[in-house]
Amino acid sequence: MENIPQNRRMLATSIPNILTYGRIAAVPALVATFYVEGNSSHWFALSIFIVAGITDFFDGYLARAWDQQSSLGRMLDPIADKLIVSAALLMLVSDDTIAGISLIPTVVILMREILVSGLREFLAELRVSVPSSRLAKWKTTVQIVAICFLLAGKAGEEILPGTIAIGLTGLWIAAIITIYTGYEYFRAGVAHLMGEGQ
Repeated sequence: MENIPQNRRMLATSIPNILTYGRIAAVPALVATFYVEGNSSHWFALSIFIVAGITDFFDGYLARAWDQQSSLGRMLDPIADKLIVSAALLMLVSDDTIAGISLIPTVVILMREILVSGLREFLAELRVSVPSSRLAKWKTTVQIVAICFLLAGKAGEEILPGTIAIGLTGLWIAAIITIYTGYEYFRAGVAHLMGEGQ
């Protein structure tokens, strides 16, 4: 610990990074809500997911505004995002909110997350940065909104009939965009792998 520079220790405990740690800690809390009986569990799950989404915005915003960007934050931020989304999708599958043919967009989204993570790691070794496109950001927005509707689930149906159908439709839209954006990442990775990007 003594060999770690003071500024790095401070960045590790900065507010942006603490928000990211909180988002990772929210994953088991989100999973636990699926084992609570009654409609209140849906609202608990939705609340946790929304708060995680809000911290996702603020940790990046504050890191830039306060000049507290760090390698640790850049590494953990996408991991936290993928963990909370993956956990939400898997638990929605486990309680049959997502079932049947709707498993297809879920698998597509999860496969894309794994593929992009692997490609980013590979390209990082080549010191090649692949920034998120505007379309990828739209995909993320649609995906998050869809998951919010699905987390509301049966409880949401009592307030807004068709809540689950809206969520499943959004999931399909996100999956379609995912295929395109995933292909773009894959193409960039293959180009560098074959030496075309050098």
